[in-house]
Formats: sequence, structure tokens, C-alpha cells
Amino acid sequence: MSGFDTTVHLIYLACATCFVLGLHLMNTPRTARRGNQVSAAGMAVAVLVTVVVLIDDGRIAAGAVIALAAGAATGGVAGLITARRVRMTAMPQLVSLFNAVGGGAAALIALGDAMAHSADLATLPPQTTITTVLDLIIGAVTLSGSLVASGKLAGLIPGRPLVVPGGRWIALLLTLVSAGLAGLYLTHHGGAGVLGGVAAAALAVGVLLTLPIGGADMPVVISLLNACTGTAVAMAGFILDSGPLIIAGALVGAAGAILTQLMATAMNRSIGAILAGGYGTGDEAVAIPGGTAGAAVREISAEDAALQLAYAHRVVVVPGYGLAAAQAQHEVVALARALKERGVDVSYGIHPVAGRMPGHMNVLLAEADAPYEQLRDLDEINPEFPGTDIVLVVGANDVTNPAARRPGNPVSGMPILDVDKARSVIVIKRSLGHGYAGIDNELYTLPGTSMLFADAKKGLGALLAGLREYAS
Repeated sequence: MSGFDTTVHLIYLACATCFVLGLHLMNTPRTARRGNQVSAAGMAVAVLVTVVVLIDDGRIAAGAVIALAAGAATGGVAGLITARRVRMTAMPQLVSLFNAVGGGAAALIALGDAMAHSADLATLPPQTTITTVLDLIIGAVTLSGSLVASGKLAGLIPGRPLVVPGGRWIALLLTLVSAGLAGLYLTHHGGAGVLGGVAAAALAVGVLLTLPIGGADMPVVISLLNACTGTAVAMAGFILDSGPLIIAGALVGAAGAILTQLMATAMNRSIGAILAGGYGTGDEAVAIPGGTAGAAVREISAEDAALQLAYAHRVVVVPGYGLAAAQAQHEVVALARALKERGVDVSYGIHPVAGRMPGHMNVLLAEADAPYEQLRDLDEINPEFPGTDIVLVVGANDVTNPAARRPGNPVSGMPILDVDKARSVIVIKRSLGHGYAGIDNELYTLPGTSMLFADAKKGLGALLAGLREYAS
């Protein structure tokens, strides 16, 4: 091994270290931004070194270098513009779109490499043909499935479960077809044409698997597709014999798989049940025993709610998707700061599946510069609710529904934020509409709950104005 090769391997090792360190830093909101920066720096160096290696080996022409540079520049500019312009409410569909791009790129690598070696297919080692097939199948399913998920989140496709007649049987048939064609390729028959059939079948399977999944399960679906993207990228690394690509893909795949299991546990649903679909229509309310149908609620004015907050010793804010939809993260943080200035102990109770993607509420609050030490997860905050004076629920629904403690309804067994155990609850919500589980929230009719019917941004603004008027 030459000195150049040794240097390249050492740089790749340093890049891989950056990936691991960056993932570790993303473990907490306080260091997550730095983790992103460290990981991005490692990937940027790895890409540059790879280009240098290709040029040094003479395996890439000048025209190809120009094409790669133009593609990288175009993608970089598009990414920068998108990152600056995208709204936080659109972040879930953007993440899903990124999953699609990653899976599609990995699948194209497999297909391109197979076409380049179609003449010597019989001499390819099993590790190459197997990883090619796996990369193509996983990447294609991720591509189409992520596009459907992104369309559902963006409202381009109805968020309710869309069941295709006989869709499960069609998906099973296509899976068998894909497996059969993959078997032909692994036995050195058919070449790139057979892989094209594998890709087409896998794309259709991705669509048929994602369409029947409802909005309530989207956080888990995004995480699962992210794991698939990482796995496909790792397979592409084996095809290209790229160590950094293998490590990066494996890290993303493993982290996504762990997160998927954690999210499914937080919803008290198995991954198999989620993939079966049909949950979280978000369209028609389902009546349940002991529900809120016909029950009276206690409405409160912004002025009275502000007065209660001003006299509280401890307040917990529970954000939900309604906060994201109203873009009210800055208002809720401003209110929390005003309460803090009055000596009120303020913290945020974050449910892992609140919002439309993993960590959605953490991202929103971090954007508004909420103090990281005030962000508390489900296990941390639940024991503190009995000693809390007021819980301010802003646009959260299913994750606060006491019905989860009883069997026989769609949220049964789901771990929830125990806000009803606090001395008082104020809910800011536009209406009594139900959440993605399609059932009424029993919290709204409890004696200790008051409803402030308003858009989250306007309601929080009115609370802040009332608090300041009282203070003056």
C-alpha cells in the first residue's frame, strides 16, 4: 500500500469518526446542531477525497469531473434555498422527500453498476450480486414509499388510509415476482433487464404499502423509511467498496431502526400493525364509552387564563401539531420567558410522537431558542404533573387523552402525558375536533380543564398581552 493509499484510508477513518461523533452529539437538543455540523463536515471531506482518488486512479475523465461538480453545485444550491425557505410545518414532508432521494440514489447506484458489469455478470462475486439486489429492492421501496408519505404529509394525497382493492395480495404477488427475478440475477441470468423488473416491482410495492397507512402513524413511517434509506446506502457502499458509505449508511440504518421501535412503543403499536395500515383516519370521530360526545366543556377567556398563569408557581407547556400548524413556536417561548421573569417555574412536556415526525416539537422549540434544560421528555415530566399548578396544552390531542388508560379504543395502552393529574389544565385549540386517532379527547370535559378556543398563535399572543397588562 502506497503512502497515498494510507493517507486516504486514514482520512476516511477520520470521516467515519465524525459520523459516529455527530450521531452521539445528536442525542440531546443542546448539542444536536453541533452534531449535524460535525457529520456534514465529515461527509464533505469524504466526498472531496473520493473525487481526488478517482482522478488519481485515472478512472474518471475531465468531462465527468465537470458533470459531478455541476451536479454537486446544483444540489447544494437547491438544498440551501430549500433549507432557508421551508416552513417548520413542512419539515416532515421535506424529511420524507430526503428519504426518497437517498433511497432512489442508492437504487440508481446498484442499477448503474449492474449495467456497467453486464458483460461479465458470471464472474461477479456473490457479495456484489447480493448487495446489488438488496440495494435495488430496498432503495426502490424507499423511493416510492417516501414519495407517497411526503404527499400525504403535504396534503397532495389524502392523509386517511387509502386501501386499494386487493392491494395486499397485489403487493404479495409483486414481492414474489421481485424475489423470483432477483433469484434469476443471482444465478447469473438476465442481467440489467431483470434488475429493471425487480426495481419496477419494488416501486409498486412501496406505493401499495404506504397508501393504507394513516396520518397517526406517519412519525413511525418516516423513521422506518429513514432506516431503509440508510440500509440501501450501506448496500451501495458494498457495491462501490466505499468504507465511508458503508459506515454512514449503517449508522443511519441502525439509528432509524432503533428510533422506529421507540416511536412504535410510544404509540403502543407494533411495527407490523403500523404497516398493516388503516389507523388514524383523521376524518370522522369515533364514539367511545365515556367519551366527550354531548358533554359540557368549560370555556375560559384569554384574560382569565393569563391571570391564572400569573399566579401559578409551576407551569408545564405541552405542545402539539396545532402549535406547528400555526407557526406559534416563537409566541409560546415568549410567553414562557415572560412567566419565567415573574418567577414561575416553566418547562415543556414533549411526547415522542407529538407532531408529524420524530422530534418535531424539539425542532420547533429549538428554532425559537427555548432553553434546552426546559425541554423534558415523557418519562421525565410525567412524575411532575401532580405537583404542577397549570398545564398549558397547545394544539396537542391524542398524546394527552386519558382514554388511553382504558381498553377498547384506538389509543388504548398508548403512553400519554398525564396532564390531567395537574391541578389545572388550559387547552388552546381552535375547536373540539379530534386528533389522528379519530376519537374525542376526554381531557376537554374534565372538571379541571378549561378551553381557550383560538388559533395557537393568536391565543398565545392574547395570553402574553394579558400577562403583560396584569404585570403593568
